[in-house]
This record gives sequence, structure tokens and C-alpha cells, in this order.
Amino acid sequence: MEALFVATGVVALAEMGDKTQLLSLVLAARFRKPWPIIAGILVSTVLNHALAGAVGNWVTHAVGPDILRWLLGASFIAMALWMLVPDKLDAEDVPKSTHFGVFGTTIVAFFLAEMGDKTQIATVMLAARYVNDYVWVVFGTTLGMMLANVPVVWLGERIVRRVPIRLVHTISAVIFLLLGAAALIGLG
Repeated sequence: MEALFVATGVVALAEMGDKTQLLSLVLAARFRKPWPIIAGILVSTVLNHALAGAVGNWVTHAVGPDILRWLLGASFIAMALWMLVPDKLDAEDVPKSTHFGVFGTTIVAFFLAEMGDKTQIATVMLAARYVNDYVWVVFGTTLGMMLANVPVVWLGERIVRRVPIRLVHTISAVIFLLLGAAALIGLG
């Protein structure tokens, strides 16, 4: 259960102000159909994070425990620093009209935007950290993504303006820093 709670919390915090959260806002404003957007985000996130979790699981088995400890520690600390860099949505990330419909457009746009994103990298690292809890990690990271993105789809800019993104990113960076330190000193 620790894997579920850590994965949910870390990803929900990391997603605040993230590129994919901004994409959720753009999709909601462009299409004004929340249910297919939310369903598309869910499907895309499950697919993306299942693959990311599989990579994290593979890394765990491909390297020895000492190397893994150093990789995880350094990765979590790097993620802490990355959290302090604000994201922006590039023009090529914004979906155009498509024959895939709102649901299909959301799946494709969200999946591509999530590639190499903070939350995808966090999923890889969490799956490597909690190697025996792969399903809980993927479930937790997906839940974290939904907790951060569904309110944006429904409430749009009103919620984004009221959340102190800088504070959320700082809290998230501290959590990643603590996870990195714990990995380096061999806790957990």
C-alpha cells in the first residue's frame, strides 16, 4: 500500500502545472466535452504508465542492487531539481482538428505529451523503487494523474489560477529529494 500512496501523492503533486495538465486545459477549452476527454486521459495514462512501470521493473532486474540504489538516488534528486523548472505547452503539443474525435485525439495527444515527461520518468523510478508493487505503482501514478487533471477538465482555468503552482512544485521537489536521500542511504 505504501507504493500506492507514494505514487499517487508524488504524481498528483508533480502533475500540477505540468505540460499534460496544461494540455488538459487546452483540450477542455477546445472541445468542451469533458467525459470523452477524461476517458481519453485515463486510457492514455494507463497505457503510458504501464509501459513506464515495465521499464522501471526491467531496470531493477538489469542492474545490481548497489547500482540501482545509486541510480534511484540520483534520479530522484534530479527529479527534485526538475520540479523547480516550470513547464510550458509547445504549439506542436496542442491537438488540431482530427478524424479521431475528442476521445481519440485526447489519447494520442496526451500519450505523446507524456513521453519523457516528469510524471512518466517518476513512474519509471517508482516502479524500480517498488519493484514488487508494479500494479500498485501504475494504479497510483494513474490515480495521481486523474486527481490532477480531472478538476482541470471540469473547472478549467478557475482551478489553475487558485492553486499556488510554485508552492506545489516546491513541496513535490522536497518529496523527490527525500526519496533520493532515502535511496542513497539505503532506507526502505
